[in-house]
Amino acid sequence: MANDYYAALGVARDATGEEIKRSYRKLARELHPDVNPDPETQERFKEVTAAYEVLSDPEKRQMYDLGADPRSPGGAGPFGPGAGGFGFGDIMDAFFGGQQSRGPKSRVRRGQDALIKVTIDLPDAAFGVVKEIQVDTALVCTTCTGTGAAPGEQPVECSMCHGRGEIQSVQRSFLGQVMTSRPCPQCQGFGSVITHPCAECSGDGRVRTRRTLKVKIPAGIDDGTRIQLSGEGEVGPGGGPAGDLYVEVTTRAHPVFQRRGDDLHCSITLPMTVAALGTVLPLETLDGTEDIEIRPGTQPGHVVTLKARGVPHLRSSGRGDLLVHMDVATPTKLDARQEELLREFASIRGEESAQGTFESPEKDGLFSRLRDAFSAR
Repeated sequence: MANDYYAALGVARDATGEEIKRSYRKLARELHPDVNPDPETQERFKEVTAAYEVLSDPEKRQMYDLGADPRSPGGAGPFGPGAGGFGFGDIMDAFFGGQQSRGPKSRVRRGQDALIKVTIDLPDAAFGVVKEIQVDTALVCTTCTGTGAAPGEQPVECSMCHGRGEIQSVQRSFLGQVMTSRPCPQCQGFGSVITHPCAECSGDGRVRTRRTLKVKIPAGIDDGTRIQLSGEGEVGPGGGPAGDLYVEVTTRAHPVFQRRGDDLHCSITLPMTVAALGTVLPLETLDGTEDIEIRPGTQPGHVVTLKARGVPHLRSSGRGDLLVHMDVATPTKLDARQEELLREFASIRGEESAQGTFESPEKDGLFSRLRDAFSAR
């Protein structure tokens, strides 16, 4: 029978869509012109293709079952009259075992990752701390347990796509009629519709809330480092698995110390007399008070290093150093008595008309000291 599409595919009239597609694939592999160029076989291939075009589309199949032929008056396909509707997706499915019908997408999806920033002080970054943070997130709705439907209700099959989640349509092109699929506009591709959504979550399966978490910040963490908390992000739609929470740590500027790697740096300005005579000055470090010895004759740019008084190494044992940079302040305003004493001092040292000593920058002079000072930073 020329227009008996069920007979052309060799399936029963109550065959499912999957059975129709399986039969079509089998016949297409056997009858395609590239496989069997016999003219009679090509005509049979056209009949099979036309039958599949109608029976694979729920709307066209319904028209055919009611006695109408959706293909009339017909159109020329890529292999002659009556071959329209053979889409590239179906060719790929038939010969390369291409993708099965995608089917409805799941309402259960993974939640999004979240990022929150935490600011800490330098001592906390050095020695570690446990911080409490508040996070605005999404949790599973306890009323519907993530289904999105009201208690006692369940999602029902979509009446437009009949649970497939997609709608197929045939479009004409220079290659004939090409079958395309798109998500069902009524169920958004889920294949089902929530007719009675949960009043608590409005059908989303999750609710917004704020919760408090404790975050352990390790000793030695650097500015800008992110800590990953697996499964502490938002719960996904439909009660899906939660995403991850990332905590980005930033450090406040310290009034005395500046961090460079795991070393700490600070500077101290000494009066000229103290630099010349030397002294001992207390310095409040991260570990407590340390005495800094200022040796007599200390020059600008001199660096005193306190070993293992810096920041602990994050992924290994040990600590960085604390480097104290010296600067010497020369007095700019002198009274008569002070100027007299300085001139007397210069006379004693034979420096009344002393000239500066010009040296190569490669020698241990001003430039060398400046270079060493900057390299120590």
